[in-house]
Amino acid sequence: MGRKILYILYQPYKWLVFIPFLVINTLLFGIIAVIVSSLINQRIGSYFGGVIWSRLNALLTPVLVTVEGKEHIAANTSYVVIPNHQSYYDIFLIYGWLGLDIKWVMKKELAKIPGLGFGSKKVGHIFIDRSNSKAAMESLHAARQKLVNGTSVVIFPEGTRSRTGQLIPFKRGGFKLAL
Repeated sequence: MGRKILYILYQPYKWLVFIPFLVINTLLFGIIAVIVSSLINQRIGSYFGGVIWSRLNALLTPVLVTVEGKEHIAANTSYVVIPNHQSYYDIFLIYGWLGLDIKWVMKKELAKIPGLGFGSKKVGHIFIDRSNSKAAMESLHAARQKLVNGTSVVIFPEGTRSRTGQLIPFKRGGFKLAL
């Protein structure tokens, strides 16, 4: 009962404060990521456009984050990160707190979102066409090329979020990339 009341009370804040902030924040940090990636490098652009963006959004939600096991991540080592995708917050948490320079493998439909698509391309994220297996394999090949000098790749093996919150069958691409 208490959770339901908190959920109801949170809705006006979500719609009147957080979502407008998220839209403006995404456009602003997308522009910053493009500029910094073009003038300095993709790693720093990704930090401003991703890490700081994620932490600001989580802070305004508010989400309190505790990371366990981060000591097992070796500096300057590249990883293939294969998390499940249960909510939008997976993106904030992975980008904001994992401490890796990451490139996302994201569905091509996201490239059409103003700010997000252009900014993601400029910082080196990889778009995948899930409806075309040949194009998907080319995207995985592009992801493989990114796995150098401590740059890691994140791919959601489910391919999308589940509407029910239950895990859906994993696709093989991320596991092939890891091998």
